[in-house]
Amino acid sequence: MQQAEGLKRGLTARHIRFMALGSAIGTGLFYGSAAAIQMAGPAVLLAYLIGGAAVFMVMRALGEMAVHNPVSGSFGSYASTYLGPMSGFILGWTYAFEMIIVCLADVTAFGIYMGFWFPEVERWIWVLGIVFLIGGLNLCNVKVFGEMEFWLSLLKVGAIVAMILAGFGIMVFGLSNASAENAVGVSNLFAHGGFMPNGIGGLIASFAVVMFAFGGIEIIGITAGEAKDPQRVLPKAINAVPMRILLFYVLTLFVLMCLYPWPQIGSQGSPFVQIFSNLGIGSAATVLNIVVISAAVSAINSDIFGAGRMMYGLAQQGHAPKGFAKISRHGVPWMTVLVMGAALLGGVVLNYLIPENVFLLIASIATFATVWVWLMILLTQVAMRRSMSPEQVAELKFPVPFWPYGPALAIAFMVFVFGVLGYFPDTQAALLVGLVWVLFLVASYLLWCKPRAAKVEALTAQDPSQLQR
Repeated sequence: MQQAEGLKRGLTARHIRFMALGSAIGTGLFYGSAAAIQMAGPAVLLAYLIGGAAVFMVMRALGEMAVHNPVSGSFGSYASTYLGPMSGFILGWTYAFEMIIVCLADVTAFGIYMGFWFPEVERWIWVLGIVFLIGGLNLCNVKVFGEMEFWLSLLKVGAIVAMILAGFGIMVFGLSNASAENAVGVSNLFAHGGFMPNGIGGLIASFAVVMFAFGGIEIIGITAGEAKDPQRVLPKAINAVPMRILLFYVLTLFVLMCLYPWPQIGSQGSPFVQIFSNLGIGSAATVLNIVVISAAVSAINSDIFGAGRMMYGLAQQGHAPKGFAKISRHGVPWMTVLVMGAALLGGVVLNYLIPENVFLLIASIATFATVWVWLMILLTQVAMRRSMSPEQVAELKFPVPFWPYGPALAIAFMVFVFGVLGYFPDTQAALLVGLVWVLFLVASYLLWCKPRAAKVEALTAQDPSQLQR
């Protein structure tokens, strides 16, 4: 259980919990939730509960492995060990791919948010500025990064709690200056077509957006190599964070759908602006803008960290260029941060060419990458268990619950989500892109990594000193 050479263990339980919150609570809640509601109606609450249960099993599977062997780039390393080098290569690069896609959406959203206050400033200027700012933060000592992420996420979480309380205040005490055109209360969940107005098909379709909303939570595993006392810190974070995220999503959407008929949510601006407007707060849009900006910056911050550490781990395994393993004097893999920044700068240009209605496609591609990563984590944990003796299993300090049925059900659910992506026309392109990506990675491994590894092995067999050159 050695610490990855060069990285600093500067992340506490507080940092890790809020990093996961920051990564998972963002675009999926502030934009994606409206699309999910339109698909499933009030039954979207069931979709979040079902999806949340599956994600919790993923996190416990990851937690079992991370506590047993805390290393940087954790689940990529675990897949290489228990499923084979190709699986680790595919898993690691798919996670980096997932983070890049999500970051592209978030940096563009940041430019749009800033345009609310400064419409005369070109959007690319804001995007360029936030890329440099977040890139600089990620080049600092990991503790500085962790503190920044903590405060950004705290602001976001505090705002969400305030919105939930405000919504309950409207329902219970009538704390609003708005006209009572529509009744508020739990009855709204069963009016307008019932609790499941679009049938089981609508509920199933919403999983494409719902699972996107949970994406990023697996960053807890990435922090294993830089966590102080990982055997104590990681179990606390893994047990607490999924439940908190699920609580935020379910309570927020419950309040929204009680305050407004579900067909109206998202049809007249942001649902969160609607809550503040109903309270009679004239600065509702400004308050919301502060919240969504903090959400975007927080998510970008966490995702660059996660992708960078994963690429660092891949480089250590020989699955990425050697330069990705270079460490700064602050113990930061600086080359991977620069690569992520360059990718985001390329995204600035691409976003000028992509129409605004591409959000569902981007979210669906991110869903494919996210669910693929989760499926591989589950399969890796199963492979690890099968490789262990009963005595070794008994010594696990953070075993997955409900073994083996819990992981088996979670695996079946992930396969089901792939079926959802392939069945509905709006998300079929995402499944195609995802499959092409995986095939590209398989070809890359066979043509680049495998021959390279064979060459190194041959040189080492002839002269062990060659390994050090």
